[in-house]
Amino acid sequence: MGALLSRMTAPGTLAQVRHVTPVRPGAARGLVAGVYAQVERDFGMLAPPVILHSPAPETMAACWLLLRESLLASGTVSRVLKEVVATEVSAANTCPYCVDVHRATLRAISRHEDPGTRRTASWARACGLKQTAERHEPPLLVGHSRELLAVAVTFHYLNRMVNVFLGDSPLPPELPRGARGTALRLFGAVMRPAARRSRRKGDSLTLLPAAPVPADLAWTRGTRHIEGAFARAAAAVETAGARRLPEPVRDLVTTHVTTWEGHPPGLGRSWADEAAATLPPAQRPAARLALLTALASYQVDAGVVAAYRAGDPDPQALVETTAWAALTAARRVAAWQPLQRDPINTATDERTLP
Repeated sequence: MGALLSRMTAPGTLAQVRHVTPVRPGAARGLVAGVYAQVERDFGMLAPPVILHSPAPETMAACWLLLRESLLASGTVSRVLKEVVATEVSAANTCPYCVDVHRATLRAISRHEDPGTRRTASWARACGLKQTAERHEPPLLVGHSRELLAVAVTFHYLNRMVNVFLGDSPLPPELPRGARGTALRLFGAVMRPAARRSRRKGDSLTLLPAAPVPADLAWTRGTRHIEGAFARAAAAVETAGARRLPEPVRDLVTTHVTTWEGHPPGLGRSWADEAAATLPPAQRPAARLALLTALASYQVDAGVVAAYRAGDPDPQALVETTAWAALTAARRVAAWQPLQRDPINTATDERTLP
């Protein structure tokens, strides 16, 4: 069903992506083909937030590992609660595209309010600001919270990439406003069968090599498929970022992200211009793009991208640069969550993973 739906929707799906040209399904080879096959099977269609990464195969695999193992893989938390987190984080990040997709999916699979829905939604809305996150206890049990935090971090990453590379909605822009509700209900109905199916944990981990867990991702330990996905994804994205961005640029972005507490850095982009001005002129466009992607992705426009591509026109470089910045910010969000380890789940996960 996933492959058929992808073939039917491929032209419109590819056309939604801006700044880069995704790999067409029929032309996919190697790692890209492997990711596409899993996305079609497990998500139900080739999702634009994943395929926009396809010019950078390892980075696309990293994105898929994060999304699959957090949102789709069967765990201790229901898909309904995970979709609640995806929707609320996306709303807090002003990512209307992801809100449309995941609110439609949530409404299609949830006939009533699950236990813990309200608390989960409140936590998801609050987790993107350090001040409010510290006042909200993680939802449900600690082992459950680890799975929900993985969804939240994934969408703090994805929302930034979607804001850069996609429009405001998965629906065609020419669709009349009055028809949007019906179209989104139809979209949810199409997504319902895949969203209701159980997905085995860890199936995506073979796409990328094993990697050690960085200190800031220590919260993933104890839930093996989450730990494996985040460690592998972080390693792939860090390698790509080091390849594309000079060390002074990475240091500048890391410094700004480390002191950031979730609030918008400013109304305009002057703050990014001023920060980038401390670097040599050749490095400033990359620094500006990375800073904006990390801290104000909604401010990345065609001019910011064009300035970056004047120095490096390779589409793979654009994807790898923005992905590194987006994940750097998403990892920062995890750092201020009041999450503790749950040793009980470790043995369970060891038994259930292949």
